[in-house]
Amino acid sequence: MPNTFSFVTTWSPASDSEAMGYGLELTNTGNEAVSGFQLGFSGPARIDPHATLENGKLLKRLSNHTLVAPPEGFVLQPGETWTATARGLSYGLRHWSDGANSAYVVLEDGSIVTLATQPTQAKGHNSPLLKGAAKFPVPAKAPVSVSIIPWPRAVATTGSRIAPAGLDLVGEGDDAGRAVSAFCGLVDDLFSVEAIVRPASEGGMPVVVRHRPGMAAEAYEVQFGEDSAVVEASTRQGMFYGLVTLGQILRGAKRHPQTFIFPAGGSITDEPGFAYRGSHLDVARQFYSGAEVSRLLKIMAWNKMNRFHWHLTEDEAWRLEIEAYPQLTEIAAWRGHGKALPPLLGSGPQPTGGYYSKNVVRQIVALADNLGITIIPEIDIPGHSYALLQALPELQDPNEKGEYQSVQGFPNNSLNPAHEPVYTFIETVIDEVLELFPAGVFHIGADEVPLAAWSGSPLALDLIEKLAGPEMRQKHERQFNQLGNHHGADEIEGSPTAILQAHFIRRIHDYISSKGAITGGWEEAAHGDAVDKDKSFVIGWRNVEINAALAERGYDIVVSPGQRYYLDMANGAAWAEPGAGWAGWSGPQETYEFEARAGFSEKGLEHLLGVQSCIWSESMTDRAIFDRLVFPRLSAIAEAGWTVPERKSWERFKALVGLMPIMYGYWAEE
Repeated sequence: MPNTFSFVTTWSPASDSEAMGYGLELTNTGNEAVSGFQLGFSGPARIDPHATLENGKLLKRLSNHTLVAPPEGFVLQPGETWTATARGLSYGLRHWSDGANSAYVVLEDGSIVTLATQPTQAKGHNSPLLKGAAKFPVPAKAPVSVSIIPWPRAVATTGSRIAPAGLDLVGEGDDAGRAVSAFCGLVDDLFSVEAIVRPASEGGMPVVVRHRPGMAAEAYEVQFGEDSAVVEASTRQGMFYGLVTLGQILRGAKRHPQTFIFPAGGSITDEPGFAYRGSHLDVARQFYSGAEVSRLLKIMAWNKMNRFHWHLTEDEAWRLEIEAYPQLTEIAAWRGHGKALPPLLGSGPQPTGGYYSKNVVRQIVALADNLGITIIPEIDIPGHSYALLQALPELQDPNEKGEYQSVQGFPNNSLNPAHEPVYTFIETVIDEVLELFPAGVFHIGADEVPLAAWSGSPLALDLIEKLAGPEMRQKHERQFNQLGNHHGADEIEGSPTAILQAHFIRRIHDYISSKGAITGGWEEAAHGDAVDKDKSFVIGWRNVEINAALAERGYDIVVSPGQRYYLDMANGAAWAEPGAGWAGWSGPQETYEFEARAGFSEKGLEHLLGVQSCIWSESMTDRAIFDRLVFPRLSAIAEAGWTVPERKSWERFKALVGLMPIMYGYWAEE
C-alpha cells in the first residue's frame, strides 16, 4: 500500500513569552512507518535564512520554498504526527493565504508523495475563510436610472422605453465596421447567451455607428431615439466605447427593469479623464494561459481600460518565447522538485508552469488591438532575474563571490551592469520583443535591486571606481555578503548600487530609443535620471508622495500606489480575507475613493498620464482568490481613470458594479 500523509500548518503570532511560530504538522496516515524522509512546502510566507526549526532541520530555502527534515533517526509511525515549529520568518503571516499552499514528502528512496494542503490555521481565528468576489446586489432603487461603469462625462437622456431584445448594428465606414466587429466579438464572449447583438429579425433595435470629425481621441456620443440609436466618434476606439456604454445600458435595463431604464431620447456625451487607464498582470509567480489573458483583456475593455502591462519575467519564471535563447523557456518557465527552479508559490513537486509562444502572443496582441488596448511588455531587469540566470548562468561575472539577497529572498538575482555579455543578451531580447509588440513600448522594470548587488563582483567594483571614484568602490565593498532588505525593499538612492544601475539603464534606454521605442519602468528607473524624460514613463508604486515628486521633476507618471491599487493586497485586515498585507489593505470603497490627482501641482498634473491596477500573483494559486482580490476593485480603478473626480460617487458605483463581469465566476458565499 502506498505511503500517505496529511499536512497541516499553523500560525501563532508573537507573545510576551514566545517568538512568532510557523507550525508544521505531518501525520502518517498510511500503514507503514517511515524514516529518512524530507518535507518540502511553499507558499507566500518565507522562512528567514537565519530561522530556527524546533524539532527538525532546515535543509534548503529559496525564497518561499523550504525543504526540512525531522531529527536524525526519527521514525514516523502510522497514525502519529511529527510537529516542528519554525521561528524567524521574513514577515509575520497576516492572512490565511499567506501559509503553505503546496507540499510534498521525499521518501528515503527518492520517490515523491504529493500532499493535499489546507489553509493555515491561525491561533485565535475561527471565522469562515473568504473566497470569491464580494457580491454587490443591484438595489431596487439606484441613484441613477441607467447602468454605466465607468460613469460618463454627461448623461442627458430623456424618457424610457421597454428595453429592446438586442442591438442591430450597422457601421458606416471601415473604422465603424471594425468597432462593430470588435463589440460583437466582445459581447459574444462575455455574455454568450444574452444575444446583445442580434438582427432585426430577432428583435434587434437599429443602431448606426458613424464617424464624426473633431472629437477627442476616445470621446463618443450616443443619441437615443424612440426606436433607434446613433453612436458617433472620430476614432474606432471612441466608437467602440460608445457601443460598450450602449451595451451596458441594455444589460441593466433587461436584467433589472424595475431599477434601470432604456432611454427613448436625449444623449450621452463622454470622454476619459486620463489617457492611460491600465491594468498589470504578473504571469511569472502564477502562470495564466493565453485564454485567461484574453479574458482579462475583454473584461478590461468592458471597463474602458486601454493599457495592459504584461509582467512577463520575474525571479520565479520567464514566460516569453525568445528564439535566440531557447533555454529561457526550456529551463526558466518550469518549476518542480529537482529542477533549476523548485516548487514556488503553490506549484507542487511535479513540473509546473508554461510560457507564451510567439504565435499565442501575436493572437493576444491582435485581440488587444481590436479592443483598443495597448500592450506594454515588461522584461524585469536588472533585478528580479533569478530564473533568467538559472537558464543562462554565463551572464554572471565568472569571478563574482559572496551572496546578496532580494527582498523576496532570491540570492544573486541581478544582471551585472559591468558584464558585457549581458548587453548582447538584452539587446537581442529587445529586438525580438519589439517585433512582437508593435506599440513600441518596452518596460524594463528596474525595481528592487538589492543594496549589496554586485558587491562581490570584480567587474562591477572596477566599473563603480571608474564611474564614481575609489571611495564609492570601497563603500560598495563594505556591502559584501550583506543580506539587507530587512524592512521591505532596500532604498538604493545615492548608493554605489544606484550608480551602477543608472549606468545599466542608460545603456538599455539608449538602445530602446535607437529602435524608435519608449522606455517604461517602475519608479526606480528614475534613479540618477538615467532615462530621457521625453522618451520614457515611470510607474509610482511605493507611496502616493513619490508620484507627485517624480512628476514635479518632469517624469511622465502613472499612479499605482501599493496601498490602494495593488490588487494582491487584501480587502480587509481580517485573517479570513485572502491576499498580501505588506502595504496594508484596501477594500473596494477605499480603492474607489482614492484620488490620483491629490498632491500634484499644476505643473505636475501635466505629467500625470493616468492610473494602473497591479495584479501581483503570489497569493493567487486558487482562482477564487483571484476573483475576490481583483473584483470589483478593477472596476473601481477603471472608473477612477475615466470619470472626473466631481462625477465620482461610491453610492452610485456600488449600485451598478454587480452587473460587471468577473474573471472565473467565483462569488463569495457571504
